[in-house]
Amino acid sequence: MQTEEMSMKSKIIYIVFVCFITLLIWLGDEGHRPLAYTGSELLHSVGLIDSEYALVIREAVSRNGAVANTPQYVMNKGSYTATLRYRAEAEDSVLELWEQGKKMAGWSIDPSETEMTVDFTLPKDMKQLQLRVNYSGKGELTVQELEIRPYTLFYSDSYFFMLLFLSCSLLVWWYLQGGSARFSREQIVDWGVILGVALLATTPMMQTYLYNGDDLCYHLARLEGLKDGILDGQIPVNIQPDGLKGNGYLNTMYPYLFLYIGAFLRICRVSLGLSYKVLIFLANLASAVCAYMAVKSMCRSRRSVILAVVLYTLMPYRFTNIFSRGDLGETLALIFWPLIIAGLYHVILGERRRWYYLVIGFSGVLQSHILSAAFVAVFCVITALCFCVRIFQEKRYKEIGRAAGMTLLLNLWYLVPFLYYYFGEELSTEVLRWSGYFEQSVNPSNFTQSISLYNKQYFSLGLALLGCVGIGLLRFLCERRRERTGQDGYLLYLFVTGCVLAYMTTGYFPSLALLDNELFENIVTMIQFPWRFLGPASACFLFVGAIGLAESQILAPYRNLVFTLLVGLNLLVIVSVPMDNNHMPYKNAEAVASKGHESKLAANIGLFYPHEWRIEGASDERMVSNVVTSDMHSVTVHSFEKKGTKAAVSYTAVKAGCFIELPIQGYLGYSACDENGERLETERGGGARIRIRTIGDGMEHRVYVRYGRLPLFIAANLVSAATIAGIGWWLYRKKRVKAG
Repeated sequence: MQTEEMSMKSKIIYIVFVCFITLLIWLGDEGHRPLAYTGSELLHSVGLIDSEYALVIREAVSRNGAVANTPQYVMNKGSYTATLRYRAEAEDSVLELWEQGKKMAGWSIDPSETEMTVDFTLPKDMKQLQLRVNYSGKGELTVQELEIRPYTLFYSDSYFFMLLFLSCSLLVWWYLQGGSARFSREQIVDWGVILGVALLATTPMMQTYLYNGDDLCYHLARLEGLKDGILDGQIPVNIQPDGLKGNGYLNTMYPYLFLYIGAFLRICRVSLGLSYKVLIFLANLASAVCAYMAVKSMCRSRRSVILAVVLYTLMPYRFTNIFSRGDLGETLALIFWPLIIAGLYHVILGERRRWYYLVIGFSGVLQSHILSAAFVAVFCVITALCFCVRIFQEKRYKEIGRAAGMTLLLNLWYLVPFLYYYFGEELSTEVLRWSGYFEQSVNPSNFTQSISLYNKQYFSLGLALLGCVGIGLLRFLCERRRERTGQDGYLLYLFVTGCVLAYMTTGYFPSLALLDNELFENIVTMIQFPWRFLGPASACFLFVGAIGLAESQILAPYRNLVFTLLVGLNLLVIVSVPMDNNHMPYKNAEAVASKGHESKLAANIGLFYPHEWRIEGASDERMVSNVVTSDMHSVTVHSFEKKGTKAAVSYTAVKAGCFIELPIQGYLGYSACDENGERLETERGGGARIRIRTIGDGMEHRVYVRYGRLPLFIAANLVSAATIAGIGWWLYRKKRVKAG
């Protein structure tokens, strides 16, 4: 009776605790807080700052136009209020609302007032929303404060955290109510370590900052574009409909499967900043899980498995990709390298039935980063050639063929559109050809770098992985074994491969000489940066060190000491990652970081659409957001509506031989028809826009334009879907047979 009473008390205490934390999360919501700027905090090109932090613009500046503006926001559709506090001596100054370089609205600043409040409604999610103060050039204008307030919420981050916390609370409740009996103590500890290491790797992301990186603004644009494509009804998404001032941007040239997670959060009105951070956390968690599963399949030592989890998840080069380069694609690809290495081992030397490791690993890399997929393909071919005798002696080519075929079928849905547009479309790719390989080479002395307070560009292996190199040297050079196993040979191969890859990142590699050969020149320019090899090199050394520690005879008495030392050295990496923007590789805090409330709206960072994968001729200078006519006197445009990849335009033309150009990049797949449903021929106009010839009969006509999925794409989607369904059915039947 006493036990039941205590149990009930514990339940009540737990429920009260969960409710209390949920309340705190709700009270800490920032989604309703206004965005407020003093005049001095606005981005301004002219003017003086007075003692009250107001921006003062006088006629002496001898200019008019935009003089102050907010950062660019990624903002959800809905209704908002903007309040400007000011003093003006003359008329004609204006507060303007801009989106992707297009003026959406403007309100005159009344010199007889000191405050103006305006309402505006966003019909759709905006990519680069900005408020600008446009100075008339007359009299003195003082901008004291500018405030933006939502009618409801800017974003629903607090509700996401509440749902996440309640889900975790239910899981804990289930565990305490007897769910722990399903797991062994070792399993609980192992998965606790995995989760803990993933959280530790994400701690810099848990700050109020959204740190910028080389490619971050592009990957934020990809998340937004994918969300827009889903809402447009595209599954899979081939065109980002609202990119490039609404002209559209091709989505298929970069893998995007895992970005659906962030896109789904954005559809649920989670902020862009938090959606990206969640994606990074999941990448850290998946990296830990893959390292755990891969090493565990080759080594029975729990010590080595835990070591692999810590070393790989906290690998210096991963932090370079996340915090300095902002390379989401390569970060996602690195998740699967351990599965690739373990999968090749099992296919060639280990357990044949684990060939699916290779399928999951290669598919994961392919759905993350195309260039990394090319690396993996070359790595697999070289590995197969090195062990070809073993493969044919034991007839293991069946497993290799099975893995290759399954990988192809699973990924046809992405590969077919990618190859179709790559070879069939006139895409701009010149910017991808870059020959600065040698100039970006790594100094070998940097390989030891694990601690850096002022530069997060860890083009390094780190001391812990160099310790793995030392373990490998000790085993291969100092230990004599009566009989070498197949695993020993594979680890030696990984050791040599890792050394070669590390060598290729340095200035000692003859990259300049290779540029004289056309074939190697193409390869080098495609790779672009030599330090890309640090990721696979680190993965190779990881297996050498983790498994070598478990099997080394010399280190047998010191395994716990070596384990502690390597883990401690690797923990220094995360400890040295700064928690403020002042110590990041980019020193200009105003330009490269968003803090607090603004970070969730990606302010100061913005979105970016690169020149590659546009249609040739679609430059920023020629990009427009309105309909263009060949003769404005002969062609009258009555209306133009665009929603997603669908558009409609009404016009009247009084002369033959004219045309209209729609603000849509004319990618393959777009088609046009008239009001009667008859198909119209389309051309490429200026800036690669869709051009349609008009009918010069003086009557009003209506043209409909839409993007339609090509039959080849549909077939590829069906094959991949059928493959997934077949795998699911096979697993279901296998489970039933095992249960019976």
